[in-house]
Amino acid sequence: MTKSYPLILVDGSSYLFRAYHALPKLTNSRGEPTGALVGVLNMLRKLRDEHRPERIAVVFDAPGKTFRDDLYPKYKANRPPLPDDLREQIEPLLTVIRAMGLPLVVVPDVEADDVIGTLAMRAAEAGLDTLVSTGDKDLAQLVDERITLVNTMSDTFLDREAVKAKFGVAPERIVDLLSLTGDSVDNIPGVAGCGPKTAAKWLAAYGDLDGVIAHADEIKGKAGEGLRAALEQLPLARELTKIRCDLALDFGPDDLHPGEPDVVALRDWYTRLEARRLLETLPDDDAVANEAPQYDLVLDEADFEAWLTRLAGADLFAFDTETTSLDYMRAELVGVSFAIEPGRAAYVPLAHAYPGAPDQLGRDSVLARLKPLLEDPRRAKVGQNLKYDMSVLARYDIHLVGIAHDTMLESYVLDSTATRHDMDALAKKYLGRETISFEAVAGKGAKQLTFDQVPLETAGDYAAEDAEVTLGLHQALWPRLEAVPSLAGLYREIEMPLVPVLSRMERTGVRIDRDLLAAQSRALTKRIQALEEQAYAAAGRPFNLGSPKQIGAIFFDEKKLPVVAKTPSGAPSTSESVLERLAADGYELPSLILEHRRLAKLRSTYTDKLPQMINPATGRVHTSYHQAVAATGRLSSSDPNLQNIPIRRDEGRQIRRAFVPEPGHRLLAADYSQIELRIMAHLSGDERLLAAFAAGQDIHRATAAEILGLSPEDVTGEQRRSAKAINFGLIYGMSAFGLARQLGIERGAAQDYVDRYFARYPGVRAYMDRTRAQAHEDKYVETLFGRRLYLTDINHSNQGRRAGAERTAINAPLQGTAADVIKRAMIAVDDWIERERPPVRLIMQVHDELVFEVAEDRVDEAAEPIRQAMEGAAELAVPLLVDIGVGGDWDEAH
Repeated sequence: MTKSYPLILVDGSSYLFRAYHALPKLTNSRGEPTGALVGVLNMLRKLRDEHRPERIAVVFDAPGKTFRDDLYPKYKANRPPLPDDLREQIEPLLTVIRAMGLPLVVVPDVEADDVIGTLAMRAAEAGLDTLVSTGDKDLAQLVDERITLVNTMSDTFLDREAVKAKFGVAPERIVDLLSLTGDSVDNIPGVAGCGPKTAAKWLAAYGDLDGVIAHADEIKGKAGEGLRAALEQLPLARELTKIRCDLALDFGPDDLHPGEPDVVALRDWYTRLEARRLLETLPDDDAVANEAPQYDLVLDEADFEAWLTRLAGADLFAFDTETTSLDYMRAELVGVSFAIEPGRAAYVPLAHAYPGAPDQLGRDSVLARLKPLLEDPRRAKVGQNLKYDMSVLARYDIHLVGIAHDTMLESYVLDSTATRHDMDALAKKYLGRETISFEAVAGKGAKQLTFDQVPLETAGDYAAEDAEVTLGLHQALWPRLEAVPSLAGLYREIEMPLVPVLSRMERTGVRIDRDLLAAQSRALTKRIQALEEQAYAAAGRPFNLGSPKQIGAIFFDEKKLPVVAKTPSGAPSTSESVLERLAADGYELPSLILEHRRLAKLRSTYTDKLPQMINPATGRVHTSYHQAVAATGRLSSSDPNLQNIPIRRDEGRQIRRAFVPEPGHRLLAADYSQIELRIMAHLSGDERLLAAFAAGQDIHRATAAEILGLSPEDVTGEQRRSAKAINFGLIYGMSAFGLARQLGIERGAAQDYVDRYFARYPGVRAYMDRTRAQAHEDKYVETLFGRRLYLTDINHSNQGRRAGAERTAINAPLQGTAADVIKRAMIAVDDWIERERPPVRLIMQVHDELVFEVAEDRVDEAAEPIRQAMEGAAELAVPLLVDIGVGGDWDEAH
């Protein structure tokens, strides 16, 4: 049975160095070093679990010099600088130790050994046994009847007898022994040629160090000569080696009781460290979920009135809706849930309609009484993806305001790449809770029930939990966000104000010309069939153009086309990138297959599907915009995906022609001109780039003129095209090899283009170098407005992944700043529309473009306020310019 020790003192510095040198140099997927950190945490966990100490302290050396440096300026002079990958682990380690609830001790001007010695002696004086966990031999001098050492890495204990057996002397002679042998690591001078056995023999013969010094003349041989040569420095060695046990500490053993672990913080850190075994040690139910939550199922007027009173008096309440569909334009409201404090929530069912369902409060009556509360800007609400709830409530003439927080956006702004931002994933990460899944209450697949068919005995807990967990998530996430003012500002000033803008834009939707799309589908079908026949002729036989196996057999077995790449199993690849390479090299069949796939995708994704997505009530298509998906901050959309409609070819532009305004209206498209290049000019401060934009020059023509040494008017169209490829290619990290392929020129010529570009725009090169260096140090980059993109692979050992992260580091501040700018523009334009109520509706956002539906007699009047709002969305060192077009369809306006 393990002996009980009332006090455990951990030599944290010893732990750290031993873990660093003994364990593998691990990193997480972010490229952050974790080996020593995780090693120490595992040792601390094992020590705590085995001994369950009443009192414990983890003691670290303080940075800077100590009294020993004053005694001997060469003290520890031989130690190499702390390795960078070890230094990076120190602050996170101290943070996690605090989160574990372990008292952390760092005392300036002395070493951890001295703090341990003082605390151990105070404990001994109070009659308390102490276990010192260390791998440092110096601490053996402390061992006595009440002080024992343990080496956690080897599980060996040192009491008095074990010290004698290991070192050949008793604990009280350890200082003498170490003074004679010296210490090369700490640069403590000793006796040349005197090892531990010799020192122990001398001490056995002469009693102690003073006795050895007194009998130095009697000791023969080289060792004796070394002893006599070292006599003057031995008192200093003894002073340096001796641990001080009399520090004037303002705390003692009774101040070292462990606290409760911060399970939320530990789960966050262990997840970041990717320490699976440590994660498994955390309890399934943390402090947030330790007590069973109380959920009310509100079925009568008295309970509902009581909850209304609580909500009216709350500083903040969580709110959620339950509906029949994820489609916000068709969803019927089934119930609402609330939470105002941890562990307490309510569900008010309104329209559960399964056989035998109990009577419920009337939906119209409940919503009428909730409407003043939900529309009160002074009543702060928090939710998870409140844009959806806002859109559903709008169908019932409730305009949700007072949205203070959205946990999905809190998580996204905090770290866009760290996790999924749905409630279940966030609850597991930040609260350590497994939430009730929708499938658990509604079933799966074709037999899945709509929520109005879910029995209240299971629906109630599911719905109430949504609100209660959302409140808990906010309480966990918001302090983390507030701790980084730039992120908190971005969240308050951009992401949260954008929620109602997107909700209005989604609900407005866009009109689609169904007949035009049908005609386009018919035309595409004819072209697809013709391509199939051409492909069969080129292959020499019919085959399935969608079968990689059949394509591979024709390409590599029958046609003997070159193998460009292989699959993980070693077979020749027929991926799209391979087809593109082969097509670029002039092979007909890969080109035909690519064209077939492109047209088939246009037909299935847009010309066939868009008419099916027209809402019968509005006659318009209503996409869903997603704030918490793209790592850079860009919006994405789905059902339909408006961001991916191709516009470089006529087929894509034809699809845009099917986006039309209501009769009596026109579409107005406002598009930022070369916004990412302008942001590059601002961030890099390159003089030539700034001058070109300030002068209103065609930036691609100006670039061609700069790198070719021509006047702008002498630049040809081909030369401008090459300069455009360079301007945009460099933003996305394109190499000379990639540029050569895009322009169809030799790699040497492409490299010459790149070299001349950087020679003429040195500020751009400096920005890229500066950004790369900063990314390697901070592990993230920021946009102009403080948005962070964490780079998990920036210090990865794999060169390819590291290079990819470096390209992202350069591009993300540009693309992310552009995303922030257009979001700010949307907020400004929406504010103008809501304030002035012109006959203008914001209907789409695609990349750097906003699309409006405007009454045809007010187009000129609307254009200027839109331009001003967009061009004023950011103050850059160069002007933001917006191109505005107007037309009877989107393509014409664009």
